[in-house]
Amino acid sequence: MLKPQPVVRPMTEADLPEIAALDAQCYPFPWTHGNFADSIYSGYRCCVYGLDTEIVGYAVMMLAVGEAHLLNITIAPAWQGQGWGRELMSQLITRARQDHAESLWLEVRPSNTVARRLYDSMGFDFVAVRKNYYPAVGGREDAVIMRMDLLKHA
Repeated sequence: MLKPQPVVRPMTEADLPEIAALDAQCYPFPWTHGNFADSIYSGYRCCVYGLDTEIVGYAVMMLAVGEAHLLNITIAPAWQGQGWGRELMSQLITRARQDHAESLWLEVRPSNTVARRLYDSMGFDFVAVRKNYYPAVGGREDAVIMRMDLLKHA
C-alpha cells in the first residue's frame, strides 16, 4: 500500500493560529501569528504542506528579481525524520525555478545540524556567517548563510 502524499497549498489566514502554535512548539524563539500574516499580506510564497486536515509542515519564501529567499521552513515534530523536509524543499526549489529565480538563499543556525545536513545534501553552498543573527538562550547565535545556484542544479 502506498503511503499518502502531503500536498502543498497556499497558506491562508485561517491556517495562522495552527501554524503559529506549531512554530511555537518547534522553536524557542518562534515566529508570531503577525509574522506569518505579514508574510501573506506582503505577497511572499507562504505554503502549507498538508495531509487531509493535518499540517505536516509549512514554508515562507520571499521572491525578488532573480532570487528567492527561504525565510521559514518547518516540519511538525510528529513528521520529522521521514523525508518530508527534503520533499518540501524539493517543491520549494521547483517553485523558485518556476518563478524565474536563479538562486535560492537561506540562513540556518549552526546548531541546527539536521537542517544543515539536508541543505548540504541538496546542493546548497556555504556563503558566509552572519554574526549574532538569531536570538538564543543566553544571548545570540550566528547564522550560516547558504545559497543554491538554481541554474547549476537544474
